[in-house]
Amino acid sequence: MAKLGVNIDHVATIRQARKTDEPDPVWSAVEAELGGADGITFHLREDRRHINDRDAELLKRTVATKLNMEMSIDPGIVRIALKLKPDQCTLVPEKREELTTEGGLDVHKLRRRITPVVKKMKSAGIVTSAFIEPDSKQLSAAIECGFDAVELWTAGYSDAGTPRTREAALDMLGCAVEFGHERGLIVHGGHGLTYRNIGPVAAIAGFSEFNIGHSIVSRAVLVGMREAVREMKRLIEGAGHHHVALIEAEDLLPLEE
Repeated sequence: MAKLGVNIDHVATIRQARKTDEPDPVWSAVEAELGGADGITFHLREDRRHINDRDAELLKRTVATKLNMEMSIDPGIVRIALKLKPDQCTLVPEKREELTTEGGLDVHKLRRRITPVVKKMKSAGIVTSAFIEPDSKQLSAAIECGFDAVELWTAGYSDAGTPRTREAALDMLGCAVEFGHERGLIVHGGHGLTYRNIGPVAAIAGFSEFNIGHSIVSRAVLVGMREAVREMKRLIEGAGHHHVALIEAEDLLPLEE
């Protein structure tokens, strides 16, 4: 059964909208764990637009489950990660002007720069993961660089405009999961996943974990973080019990209010 990692970045985004001290992303991580989260994910960006150094340090001290730090390969951020030593570091692309991470990291193109970073992380006892698109070239490059895991970019599915493109994206994800497993990679998934589209992806056998942020934080505004996490966990677990290749998002039951 796939686990759920909750990304708490956008709790910090709300805080930074007023540049105050609430809501506290560290406290939201506690609430997420109490709701059943299997891990907490945060992205320490170079521009510190949401999560800051204080948050990262306190998350390391307080998170009782798996702590996953998303990060660029910027030398300054790498130094912080090596000092912080989260359970896992996920290397992601990063652009100053983007609203959220757009596309996967081009591990194939950047493998000469990435490989030394991966070696440093693994020497420090940190599990390393690459956020990549579900492409065999990127998967092979991730293996070459020495990554323990990959997180497959699922926005090709979540952003699909037609049933045909959605089905093609799901097929691509399924093939990438199989390709990764055959070569010894742990396979995670994330980006653009919501309560209304998680079912078909969660029904693909082989995903170890899904990292979901914006949708859960949005739901938490209405029902609280604990309940928002419980609802997402139920959907993932329910999909995992059914060996179904495709489930139309429209067929999902509406959320209980």
